Amino acid sequence: VRWMMYWIIFALFMATETFTDLLISWFPFYYEVKMAFVIWLLSPYTRGASLLYRRFVHPTLARKEKDIDAFLVQARERSYETVLRFGKRGLNLAATAAVQAATKSQGVLAGRLRSFSMQDLRSLPEQ
Repeated sequence: VRWMMYWIIFALFMATETFTDLLISWFPFYYEVKMAFVIWLLSPYTRGASLLYRRFVHPTLARKEKDIDAFLVQARERSYETVLRFGKRGLNLAATAAVQAATKSQGVLAGRLRSFSMQDLRSLPEQ
């Protein structure tokens, strides 16, 4: 559980750091403070990640639990419909490509056979 709390807090930190690095990375000792914060999160003595998780993340997730569950159900339904739609579209494209390839190759084969005359065929050695 401790590691789960750490990785959730660390993921949130990394997501916000992407944007905050652009804005405040010019502050003196910014990178040192960031490194100290990560060590504080990770340290078993300070239990910083557990503190932040229990104080901020868990109450927020508990308040929004019904909304999150509804969103997951909706996402599952939409993903199934999307997979079916793209699957049908992919099969249609593959079938169309196969038919076009077959018709083109059939025309090439017929053209090759027409290029041979009976004289050419008679001149081939029989085996």
